[in-house]
Amino acid sequence: MHLFTKILGFPLIILSIFSFCSFSQEIKPNNYLLNTKKSIDKIIIDGVLNEKAWENAAIADKFYLNRPYDSSFAKLQTEVKVTFDDKNLYIAAKCYQPKNSYVTASLKRDFLGSTSDVFNIILNPFNDKLNGFQFAVNPFNIQREGLISLGEEVSVFWDNIWYSSVKNFDEYWVVEVAIPFKSIRYKVGEGINTWELNFGRNVLSKNEISTWRPVPRNFSPNNLAYTGQLVWETPPPSAGINISLIPFVSAGLGSNFARNSETLQVENKTNTTTQGIGMDAKIAITPSLNLDVTLNPDFSQVEVDAQQTNLSRFELFFPERRQFFLENNDLFGTFGFPDTRPFFSRRIGIAYNPSTGQNNQVGILGGARLSGKLTNDLRIGLMNLQTKKIDFGNSNVLPSANYTVATLQQKIFARSTIGGIFVNKFNDLTSLDINQKEKYNKKNSLGGLEFNYNSKDSRVQTETYFHQTFGSKVGNDATSIAQYIGYQTPNLNANLGLMRIGKDFDPSVGFVPRNGIYQLYRPLTVTFNPKNAAIAKYINAYSLNMYRTYDVYDLKGKPLEHVNNLYLGLENAAGANLYIGYEFTYTYLFDSFDPTNAEFSPNPDKKKNIIPLPVGAYRYNYFSMVFESSQRKNVFGEFSINSGEYFNGNSTNIDGLISFRFQPLGIVSLALNYTDISLPKPYNSVKYWLVGPKAEFSFSKSVFFSNFFQYNTQTNNFNINSRLQWRFKPVSDLFLVYTDNRFATNISQYNVRSFEPKNRALVFKLTYWFNV
Repeated sequence: MHLFTKILGFPLIILSIFSFCSFSQEIKPNNYLLNTKKSIDKIIIDGVLNEKAWENAAIADKFYLNRPYDSSFAKLQTEVKVTFDDKNLYIAAKCYQPKNSYVTASLKRDFLGSTSDVFNIILNPFNDKLNGFQFAVNPFNIQREGLISLGEEVSVFWDNIWYSSVKNFDEYWVVEVAIPFKSIRYKVGEGINTWELNFGRNVLSKNEISTWRPVPRNFSPNNLAYTGQLVWETPPPSAGINISLIPFVSAGLGSNFARNSETLQVENKTNTTTQGIGMDAKIAITPSLNLDVTLNPDFSQVEVDAQQTNLSRFELFFPERRQFFLENNDLFGTFGFPDTRPFFSRRIGIAYNPSTGQNNQVGILGGARLSGKLTNDLRIGLMNLQTKKIDFGNSNVLPSANYTVATLQQKIFARSTIGGIFVNKFNDLTSLDINQKEKYNKKNSLGGLEFNYNSKDSRVQTETYFHQTFGSKVGNDATSIAQYIGYQTPNLNANLGLMRIGKDFDPSVGFVPRNGIYQLYRPLTVTFNPKNAAIAKYINAYSLNMYRTYDVYDLKGKPLEHVNNLYLGLENAAGANLYIGYEFTYTYLFDSFDPTNAEFSPNPDKKKNIIPLPVGAYRYNYFSMVFESSQRKNVFGEFSINSGEYFNGNSTNIDGLISFRFQPLGIVSLALNYTDISLPKPYNSVKYWLVGPKAEFSFSKSVFFSNFFQYNTQTNNFNINSRLQWRFKPVSDLFLVYTDNRFATNISQYNVRSFEPKNRALVFKLTYWFNV
């Protein structure tokens, strides 16, 4: 074993032993029990609690603060009751809050967290403290549902049918919810049945987050380590057959202006018409195991990516936005570390088009995904998709491909898991010529094992993994191995991780920006809460932080990169944050590099005569400041600046986002990024602008209109994405989407004027949800 590994591995082993010792620690006994009785009356979802079942139901009350402090009861209290019948689980809540203090982002469904007052329902029917459901309603009766994974992470991209109604009064609002048993996954046992659950409130005007079962402030209110219990007087009914069919039809018009890469003159303008028909299906194989099937899926209604100014030597990460890949994503997409994901769903159905320099959708013929629980402790994920062949022109052909992913996750101890993953990509090269075949590996596979430990109280987390890739073009050093441990309390967040990526590690369906390295992660945050009442009135917490601190070495132990920093953080009682710090950076360029990344410009002159920085070591330091305002007001935002040395020159980077809330109509925001890189001659210097206005409007609770503009001088691209959505029935939508890409600025020497078109499209899509 390399000496470097031995030295860094020792503290990891010690910390791992400590984490296992913490397994014996117990959190406070669960005295939060809520009994539920079956209703003999029909429950009408109208926000009026006049049925006898509500009169006799037990009450969950005395909500405790989670933020800004976790040391007292909430000032704005909540009272919750639960009952059920043969079809639905019913939950009613009386939420104390003055009517004139309501805050909501808009009337749009699936609003983002921390943008609206909300009442949350957290369900964990399997009592595994790892996976569950969240249902949320705000005072305007706007709904949001999500899946909870990894103990507290919420994905709001899960859609399902449920019902709610709200009645508003001067000093409180009442919400009544019906969740069909068909909409959730659970098992019914003999005798007494119990589900883990919790309830939460977020009142933005008071910066008050509270829960029924108390949750420490260093954890999310969704944390499943801290839940009460729903005790069923009689067992819940069996969910029965649960099949949903979601067909769609789409049609579109488009234009593409193919330009010569050297002269920028339009060589070919093509007008296209598209039409499609397809279907998604959700089939409950068992009450806890679901089969998703998709035929000829279409993702044209998905919002475009938020562009980024790219100054990196490595690939940038863009989040997945397509719903088919997001449901139960923790079973597929969370293996590995953020920089070593063995499976990254954006590798499927999206590809770089070398003819246009942009990402294109790649048609998916169909696919299926089986995910859920085989037993109370064993989860399974199986996915297979087939994509179409696509010809980009100029001898650039992307072959059709088949993708297979298989995962297993076995729960052990209280909240820990052992998991395995297998990923395989098979390229069909039969129709490609010899030169095209040389570009592709016919088959690429990956196998891996992982162990994730979570203590009962969530304070200690560890992750250990081993991944290996296989393929005809994969070398001998094709493994990735890592160990991470984190320890978290209200006053301490300490993390340590070590990762080794072999030089031949090549997961073609994963996200690995670079290989052939060791990387050590070591971020640390220490938080203090002032005890002096005069200070605490203005400052809720102050902290010392070492963000994004890491070291990178090559496989022989040679330093390649170090990032060290120290930040002072302040948080006030309203929820605003200020961080001021200084960064110390070391980078060894093992290849020559242009820090301005001028290659991304379509202007041929911008790429000519660029002299990259030579191989060697560079040390540079800079000042950094970040401010995040409270979202209590109708005007809120965030601002950051980094300024100082950059390689052998200087750089200033400014990021800003300001939002205006027109309650309840919507939000208008403006994102801005300015980068000024000044390097000594003969190296390149640039000034980049990235401006992104965005407007989201809700004309009603079912009609939404969003406009997203992006002006990017690095890529000389101006993008428009406008989307009109009409939700005419629960989880059934009509979309009208317009996208347009144009040149942002003049390239006069090539007779290209600003806002000349690159491509554009208008798409209509209709989806309808049938429950069988």
